[in-house]
Amino acid sequence: MPFFTLLSVVALVVAMVFSWQKKISSLIRYRPNQVFGIFIIWLFITCITAFKHNTAWLGTLNFVPLIFFTCSSGIFIQKISQLRTMSWLIVLPSMAIVGLGLGQIFFGWETPSFLYRLDLGWNLTAYGNPQGRMSSIFMYANILGAYLLFVFILGVGLWLDCYLIWRKNFNQKGKILLTILSLAIIADFIGIVFSDSRNAWIIAIAGCLAFSIYLGHHWLSIIVTSIAAIVSGASWLPHPLSNYLRVIVPSFLWARLSDELYPDRTLASLRTTQWEFALKMMKEHPIFGWGLRNFSHLYQTQWGEWFGHPHNFFIMLLAEIGIPGTLILCGLISWIYIQSIKILINFNTNKKKQSSEHLIFFSYLIAFASCTLFNLFDVTLFNTKINIFDWIILSAIWGIVYNYSQSSVINQKEKGE
Repeated sequence: MPFFTLLSVVALVVAMVFSWQKKISSLIRYRPNQVFGIFIIWLFITCITAFKHNTAWLGTLNFVPLIFFTCSSGIFIQKISQLRTMSWLIVLPSMAIVGLGLGQIFFGWETPSFLYRLDLGWNLTAYGNPQGRMSSIFMYANILGAYLLFVFILGVGLWLDCYLIWRKNFNQKGKILLTILSLAIIADFIGIVFSDSRNAWIIAIAGCLAFSIYLGHHWLSIIVTSIAAIVSGASWLPHPLSNYLRVIVPSFLWARLSDELYPDRTLASLRTTQWEFALKMMKEHPIFGWGLRNFSHLYQTQWGEWFGHPHNFFIMLLAEIGIPGTLILCGLISWIYIQSIKILINFNTNKKKQSSEHLIFFSYLIAFASCTLFNLFDVTLFNTKINIFDWIILSAIWGIVYNYSQSSVINQKEKGE
């Protein structure tokens, strides 16, 4: 997916078409899928009422195909053991991506001219984009941060999974796998640091804290919380209190978090300004919104600066597809997530808590939560790679929820008979 997106999209389309052909009737009858269908209809209505119709119709491509893929995921994702394979496929390429990013930052690597002419869908910019921040093969540093964030979390879950399996056997294969995953996790963490993405920094620490709490390692929770508290104090405590902490905290951390690294931001570039404008758009058209992707044109008209989105996915939805459409999508995804938590609780009730299968599923829940939190301060929807990855993670969770719900229905019928 990261390197050859077009080929990956073709593979996903084949999987989706095969699934719909195989069990179209059961997929249509499944009520949550019907809610997704209602949301698609709502998107089409908002395109008709949009300020700029063509732009809105183009915006549906970020949603509709991937919704169909998600609805069909229950056919080809049926067991949690499959998520383990998916994690390996997602985590392993990240080492190459970070390697290219390190070459980019320290040695000025860029895409060779012969590869640039092939137009593979990615480009390596010398010294990053923006300059000094690792972006690797992604168009912008924040996008790389978003990618490495969920890869890092899935990698941690996979490492814990392999460790629990290895602890039972102590074989050589387990050591090799743990070594590979350790290198991947370290590489991903380094990449997150050099991406200079504040969102990725904070959420990655929160993800580690979630794992430590789930595993009951309170000493690790205390260490992670203490480190986070020290860095936060160095960044945001008033002077002179922050000065004492800045002696031990690297300047690139506290300066970036406190935004002292970029003191000359224009008013239009501030997230708060963009949020206020988007909320104003919602108030003027609360039902159908202004249409997908219409924020950029309207914002540029008023402020004279172009921004692709208001740096908050949910506020953007409220402004562009209205309150009802936002509630339909967020309500359905919340329902999926709640059902997945119930499944995890059921696992822990009936089996040992530290079963590796549970950790894999838990890592997907944390990875999707990290994607959601990241989109509170940025929007990854418009980057094809990250958008597809976000929906793949949701599809993995959705597939498990779908199959567990179907099996429970079958069990109830058998008991009734």
